[in-house]
Amino acid sequence: MAKRGKRVGKIKGFAIHFLPYSEIKNLNTPERIKKILGIVLGNNILIIQGRLRAEEETRLIEDTMALIGHVKNFRGIELAVVSGNENDSFIEKLRRKIVTTISGGDLEAITIVGPATIVKEIKKNPQKIELLLNK
Repeated sequence: MAKRGKRVGKIKGFAIHFLPYSEIKNLNTPERIKKILGIVLGNNILIIQGRLRAEEETRLIEDTMALIGHVKNFRGIELAVVSGNENDSFIEKLRRKIVTTISGGDLEAITIVGPATIVKEIKKNPQKIELLLNK
């Protein structure tokens, strides 16, 4: 006889959306932010191949703050970036920098963005990513 765990509440209406870097590679900063917010405002948890530039992350947070109170049931976003091993050798770091420069983005990273109404917290450590959801 199988034991039953504690009951888990239902989470209504969300999906996980994967955005390959090729879809945002040729977009400028406002277009990237608009695309990301459009997906997240549709109650999607977004996984982006690569990472945004620092100024794009700042702009995303600024635009998100401006939307709070103006979009019904929008409480903001949770954002996390998971990248390669920080303990790599000098040669590995140099190789990564060259690849990043040539490709136009850090393709060894992933960025996770989700609406705060769904995503409670994103925890990361070297072995795993934990995405804690609100009930």
